[in-house]
Amino acid sequence: MPKIMSQKEVIAQVQEGSTVMIGGFMTCGTPVNLVRELASRGLHHLTVICNDTGLQGDGIGMLITADAVKRLIASHIGTNPETGKKMIEGKIQVELVPQGTLAERIRCAGAGLGGFLTPTGVGTVVADGKQEMEIDGRRYLLEKALHADVALIKAWKADRKGNLLYRKSARNFNPLMAMAAQTVIVEAEEIVEVGELDPDAVMTPGIFVDFLTKGVSVDG
Repeated sequence: MPKIMSQKEVIAQVQEGSTVMIGGFMTCGTPVNLVRELASRGLHHLTVICNDTGLQGDGIGMLITADAVKRLIASHIGTNPETGKKMIEGKIQVELVPQGTLAERIRCAGAGLGGFLTPTGVGTVVADGKQEMEIDGRRYLLEKALHADVALIKAWKADRKGNLLYRKSARNFNPLMAMAAQTVIVEAEEIVEVGELDPDAVMTPGIFVDFLTKGVSVDG
């Protein structure tokens, strides 16, 4: 069973230099309370894997403002001008990944695969430094799996064994990331007793979850 701890206690699992996956799309499905706690820790050399960096000062944007991120792997940064500014200044290394490719690279890690072949990005800057191959007359890029030391996940409900439910579109990257990290920390709006969740409705089995903490709802 996962340990149920305070936000301050669970976020101590993230260390200087850690690679951290953070769920969410904009701030929907982002564990903002855990991100806020992480931003307050004073770390400065994190690699963050996420869909985007939220808004300036909100969601994952709190980590950008706190200068906690050294390297960022994301599908876009346009909603947070501070990220772009720090990238231009050389303060953050940014790897932009097509959104579907990002999701599949994370999924591959959770499935124990080394990577996958995709035509997305062939002939563009996305292909720089990547292995290409031709299959049946079509060019493909080899995209490698993305792993993390820690995943910060937002759930709607969790039981005490760590089985998770997500709320509507807040599900997004969270289930994939919960399978792709060595340590999984879940911020749940509600933690219920074992047996209260319908087993057929569980979206992430508790076997993937290491730590649980209670968080307030910020999703619509």
